[in-house]
Amino acid sequence: MPAGPTATRRLAGRRLAVLPSALAVAFCVALLGSAAASEGLPLTGQAVNDATFAKTVRTAEGATVESKSIGRALLVKLQVLLDRRSFSVGVIDGLPGDKVTEAVRALEFAESLKPDGLVDEDVWATLAAESIRPALVDYEITEADVAGPYLESVPEDVGALSKLKSVAYTGPLEMLAERFHMAEELLVELNPGKDFAEAGTVVVVADPGEPLAEPGVESLEIDGAAGRVRAFDGEGALVAAYPASVGSPAAPAPRGSHKVRTVALDPAYTHVSSSGDEKLHVPPGPNGPVGSAWIDLTLEGCGLHGTAEPAALDREPVQGCVRLTNWDARELAHLVREGTKVVFLEAGEAPDDPASATGSSEEAAAQ
Repeated sequence: MPAGPTATRRLAGRRLAVLPSALAVAFCVALLGSAAASEGLPLTGQAVNDATFAKTVRTAEGATVESKSIGRALLVKLQVLLDRRSFSVGVIDGLPGDKVTEAVRALEFAESLKPDGLVDEDVWATLAAESIRPALVDYEITEADVAGPYLESVPEDVGALSKLKSVAYTGPLEMLAERFHMAEELLVELNPGKDFAEAGTVVVVADPGEPLAEPGVESLEIDGAAGRVRAFDGEGALVAAYPASVGSPAAPAPRGSHKVRTVALDPAYTHVSSSGDEKLHVPPGPNGPVGSAWIDLTLEGCGLHGTAEPAALDREPVQGCVRLTNWDARELAHLVREGTKVVFLEAGEAPDDPASATGSSEEAAAQ
């Protein structure tokens, strides 16, 4: 990281040093495409903070053509800025994909732009306020960060999980990656040779900003086809959207309209056997079966919850519920309340015409 003076400020209760960055950001048209690093250069915090969009690029032959892709540094910056607006991409990893496209589409919808999921001048104009401060910042690892407690590994067997005092993180790297909404691989890439288990180490991390504290979220829309959870206020305005795994072929998500019954942060978990004769109680922890938050619905045994594997959000089966990253689940848990309407959409179904039938619930429910 280049040397130079830094400014300090508070972010979500943590002391961070802001990396130097240009005060002005150029907002130009670009289409979201390849995330290859520009010219093979290593990814750095300074590169991300200084990255700007260009409407056109110059070819090796000297011709000026419309840009068809954005570099990886720019994509990391985009993911951080979308996260700050609570139009989450899930894990900030610097990789393109459906989660980025859907987050951009949500931002466009909220800002009354054409919701095509393409990054253009209007999209970046709406992110101008979020780009005033750097996307990546310096963070000094503390003694508490290193102390844990941590697990050597997380058991896969529910019986083994039930014997733990806490289903904790496996180390400072996993904890810091989740705290700053990042993929562990990206965190390591941005900090080559750094020891995450040593207090006093200064590392480059994403600055996702403060969690949304929007009062009056009146309804949630669960879109299994798009893999999104959308939060609306009383006027029908979209205030947040999160990537989610919704049900699975073996245990489909419910249908129709339901309500939030209760919310639990850092929940314990109760696994009920298929026969109903055995119950195993798993203690709280971010690596537990429902992660760091549980939003219980009026449909028995079904809810929205966190996950121990944020990077595998859409690759692991879900037993009839809705799974989000831990940080998105916690933010959402603070936005809803008892009685908040939750509508599950079927493929191709319009939000104003939800199905009325209800589906199955999962056997293992959070308590």
